[in-house]
Amino acid sequence: MTQIVCGALLFDLDGVLVDSTPAVVRVWSRWAIAHGFDPDDVVRRAHGRPSISTIRDYLPNSDYEAENNIVESGELEDLEGVVPLPGARELLEALPSNRWTIVTSCTRALAEARLRASGLPIPQRLVTCDDITNGKPDPEPYLKGASLLGMPAEDCIVVEDAPAGIRAGKSAGARVIACQTTAAELELKGAGADWIVEGCESISVSLRNARELMLVLTGTQ
Repeated sequence: MTQIVCGALLFDLDGVLVDSTPAVVRVWSRWAIAHGFDPDDVVRRAHGRPSISTIRDYLPNSDYEAENNIVESGELEDLEGVVPLPGARELLEALPSNRWTIVTSCTRALAEARLRASGLPIPQRLVTCDDITNGKPDPEPYLKGASLLGMPAEDCIVVEDAPAGIRAGKSAGARVIACQTTAAELELKGAGADWIVEGCESISVSLRNARELMLVLTGTQ
């Protein structure tokens, strides 16, 4: 077991708290095929980043906003199979409401739709791509998440599954737990993860004192 003391937790959404992979694959595959791109490549590059960033990569001369609206509409309409990942509900319920938030690359509307579909709580304040200028792997999203909780990023633990998100957390000055749900161990280590676990079911939490949380990780790598 590994014990970690911290002030707060900053969670990515998809691949950490929620399994939206089937819906993401369907929506991005349709978009890729419509534009003549390899679906597997597009899905891989889209994970963990704002969707408009992926669109810019593939269609540098397009109407980004119009294309992004197509993808966004598809994701909002396709919530089939969106479920909480093992341990996510229990972990969030064990945390004081002022000691965690979500930092996601999707829009606020999509984040709330997926949280409702999975039956997970929606934090009072969360960070989405609507709230930032520079998306992951830039540190801005996690710096903003820490600020919302009134914590320095150095006192926060980021829980991520995507290399871009891991790099964002590390660049912000936070420590990072990587969930091995969507990326290979080698990729997670290469991005700089401090610990690698199977998922939220490997993380337990208790209130150490008025200012600190105690995390216990099992099966760390």
